[in-house]
Amino acid sequence: MSDMKPFQRSLRRIDSYEDSMIKLQVNLTAIPAMSRDNGGDGEFNKAQFIFKYLTVMNFSNIVQINAPDSRTPSGIRPNLVVTIPGNNPQKTVWIMTHMDVVPPGELELWDEDPFKCYVKNGRVYGRGTEDNQQDIVSSIFAAKAFLDEGIKPQCSIGLAFVSDEETASRFGLSYILQSKENPFRKTDIIVIPDSGNEDGTMIEIAEKSILWLRFKTIGKQCHASRPGLGKNAFHAASNLVVSLDRLHNIFAASDPFYEPQTSTFQPTKKEPNIPNINTIPGDDVFYMDSRILPQYPLSHVFNEIRGIADEIEKQFDVSVEITTVQETQAPPPTPHDAPVVAVLKEAIRHVYNVEATPRGIGGGTIAAIFRENKYPAAVWSRMQHTAHQPNENCLISNMMGNAKVYANLFLQKQ
Repeated sequence: MSDMKPFQRSLRRIDSYEDSMIKLQVNLTAIPAMSRDNGGDGEFNKAQFIFKYLTVMNFSNIVQINAPDSRTPSGIRPNLVVTIPGNNPQKTVWIMTHMDVVPPGELELWDEDPFKCYVKNGRVYGRGTEDNQQDIVSSIFAAKAFLDEGIKPQCSIGLAFVSDEETASRFGLSYILQSKENPFRKTDIIVIPDSGNEDGTMIEIAEKSILWLRFKTIGKQCHASRPGLGKNAFHAASNLVVSLDRLHNIFAASDPFYEPQTSTFQPTKKEPNIPNINTIPGDDVFYMDSRILPQYPLSHVFNEIRGIADEIEKQFDVSVEITTVQETQAPPPTPHDAPVVAVLKEAIRHVYNVEATPRGIGGGTIAAIFRENKYPAAVWSRMQHTAHQPNENCLISNMMGNAKVYANLFLQKQ
């Protein structure tokens, strides 16, 4: 078999890894890695596991870039960078994935324990199995195929496993790019497998702007049998939620390049107010996640939201405090003809026999942070869109096939 072409050898190797890839999914799922913002202790334990796992598999160039975070038991938010030298050491093909996961949500909606991974009907189930462990595993075993086969890649291979992707990336990619240990070059090929579609035909090169807001409605607490003595903050906030739906008409532009085509404004998280039924709450807090077409300045959007809140204040005699949780004006997209787009198209065609095209999404991935800093990154994965849902899962065939796409990327001449 030594006379087989390098790509065919890598495919054969990847096929032989299926059981090991599933086992790694099981082990990763058993290590919840939620940020403090999401009620967890961070990614330290998961990063340590990955570090040891890579060491046992004979990856030798492993660097840990630690972002300080005193809120976590370890005091850090770790980021791992792994490289394999190639024929052209002046360029690296990067696959960047994230270690953190979101909370499981309502446990009664899960068929099994979210953190006990299991296999059923060709799928691997558990929190994080698709977002982002599917491609953590795919990238690791794509690179391992080169080590095991003794194949030297055309450019250097780079794997990055970052923290804090689910909560704004302050301790993840943003920290790395500001660090003296930043390994990325603007001439590198950077792929982030954190969005995609079911047939693998979408290469994401642009994202909408993001605006996350916290709304605190302040009224006056009283007994529920005497509502006239108080000011029901929950009632006012509920009307505010409904009124904010008008934003879809105010910012009504549609752009078919993006999926979905329009701006979205969705109320999401709600904090508890009072613990008992027979008290009218004096305070109420909810959050909104907005994904806005790039043509709209976020300052304009915020002013419209403030105006709607002012109307609610007058109508219900309450006050509404609005705090920005995350605000990212969409950076310029990665060019359609960027090298990363061309090599991804070629790799996807070879493995999945489909033609991929550049698109935009609602955001947000860490590609936006790269683009803000003038790195032409692209986002791609073949996935089923079960992320953040109960019974999250990934197709084993996608996990295997994506690894083959990455292997093809590693062999292409840049």
